[in-house]
Amino acid sequence: MNSFEAIILAIIEGLTEFLPVSSTGHMIIGSSFMGIASDPFVKLFTVAIQLGAILSVVVLYFKRFFKSINFYFKLLVAFIPAAIFGLLLSDKIDELLESPMAVGISLLVGGVILLFVDKWFNNPTIHEEEEVTYLTALKIGFFQCIAMIPGVSRSGATIVGGMSQKLSRKVAAEFSFFLAVPTMFAATAKKLYDFYKEGNTITPDQTNLLIIGNVVAFIVALLAIKSFIGFLNKHGFRVFGWYRIVAGLIIIALLLSGRNLQII
Repeated sequence: MNSFEAIILAIIEGLTEFLPVSSTGHMIIGSSFMGIASDPFVKLFTVAIQLGAILSVVVLYFKRFFKSINFYFKLLVAFIPAAIFGLLLSDKIDELLESPMAVGISLLVGGVILLFVDKWFNNPTIHEEEEVTYLTALKIGFFQCIAMIPGVSRSGATIVGGMSQKLSRKVAAEFSFFLAVPTMFAATAKKLYDFYKEGNTITPDQTNLLIIGNVVAFIVALLAIKSFIGFLNKHGFRVFGWYRIVAGLIIIALLLSGRNLQII
């Protein structure tokens, strides 16, 4: 992987990580078209650049992270289901991660669901993050577990989960952003641990790629989050639903045509 490819993947990560469109699905399409071969560092890179995206959330919502200790407890409660199921179902998740067809189908099905989400959950009663209870946070955490199926979209699952618990679109989206911080940090830490445990090392050139990737992902995610909130409040999820359907059909069509797609 060269610097140009690293930048493109970082742009994809920054654009899609917090949108309900599945960053995994877009990584498959992007890496396949660029011909990036999957290896331990590439797999590490695609996870590690999430740190840049995480930082964008912290910067944008800096004051919220220092508002009250309850804020952190709610995130911890919401994070627990993913941590438990992630450990218990680790082998099964790895199997699914080897199936681009599963990603294509998940994108397609998730897209159809997003076409109707605004009608299903159109009477929110929670308009501030402080109104989210611990039980509600836990329920949203279980929705996040659905995103262990590649192609589902972590942000999409948690936002829909929040809306199903009467959160407004804005509060559901923001809670999803906040929950991404411990979730993505844990995923990155585990990937780094596994990388070194397998006897791999990071070269100076690879370190530069990680720096470039995180910087680009941070800048792009910063812009994506700010734009997404405004767009979501005004237009809802239908556009993202149709977009997911098209992306899913593209992946399925490529696979059926014999194209070798890789999950990196």
